[in-house]
Amino acid sequence: MTAIVEVKHLKKYFHTPSGVLHAVDDVSFSIQKGRTMGIVGESGCGKSTLGRTIVHLLDSTSGEIFFDGENITQVKGRKRKLVRENMQIIFQDPFSSLNPRLTVKQTISEPLILSKRFRKSEIDAEARRIMEVVGLAERLEGSYPHELDGGRRQRVGIGRALALNPRFVVCDEPVSALDVSVQAQILNLIKELQRELGVAFLFITHDLSVVKHISHDICVMYLGQLVETSPSDELFDKPLHPYTKALLSAIPSTDIHHKRERILLKGEVLSPIDPKPGCRFAARCEYACDLCAKEQVLEEVLPNHFVSCCRVREINALEES
Repeated sequence: MTAIVEVKHLKKYFHTPSGVLHAVDDVSFSIQKGRTMGIVGESGCGKSTLGRTIVHLLDSTSGEIFFDGENITQVKGRKRKLVRENMQIIFQDPFSSLNPRLTVKQTISEPLILSKRFRKSEIDAEARRIMEVVGLAERLEGSYPHELDGGRRQRVGIGRALALNPRFVVCDEPVSALDVSVQAQILNLIKELQRELGVAFLFITHDLSVVKHISHDICVMYLGQLVETSPSDELFDKPLHPYTKALLSAIPSTDIHHKRERILLKGEVLSPIDPKPGCRFAARCEYACDLCAKEQVLEEVLPNHFVSCCRVREINALEES
């Protein structure tokens, strides 16, 4: 399959009074057309920064971003505008990400107007069509964000992101602020839109149950780096990195007859400011050794299953014996 988005050795650093914060540090992966890549990890690991850097809301420090085979890392001016029309983002908080002074129809019409692709007479009809696609009743077109519930606000955000038929969309924790029942509606809407439109998604979340439901492939992120990446089903059936195993052990289970053994992490989380070389999870890993002080790289341990751990084979052999 052809990759619609590919990032190579992407880095995003922030200068702070205490030093350089390595928010995204040497991240590489690709997303295939019409598929969803899930990014999971603890709060503060750099997931949202990664998504915003890919769609050029933040400028990268180094590395390369490719869209449909074209290097778009340093695009400027009109070229960046065209790229952004094809790469959109759905934000986490549907209230703060919407302009409180614009109605539903005005919000969805805004990208149509700015693109200059549509005649004035076509914009209203197109906005209503998009509202129907994302499940918003026509009677809501004159409503303001504060008059809507969280689920409808997020549908407005999805409609705005999809207004120009982008080929790639970053979903930055789009359901974390919603009730569970509404979460299911929004997730099913995103999956349905993917089937109909063929759009590729980067789905950022800290909820492993959500990412399993929606993703074809999953990357596990820890302190700015990827520690494991594999197809979704395989990651849940056979997690290999110690951090991934700890994350999966925290998922609540309804099976009272087979209690899941919880892996409790100990030790301090390292500071992402000027981190030392080596495995950033080592301070919390029970299997850490001297080799962990060396630079870790993603290695293909199983077909299409990559892990950044120098002891991964040894650890899994110990656990299986």
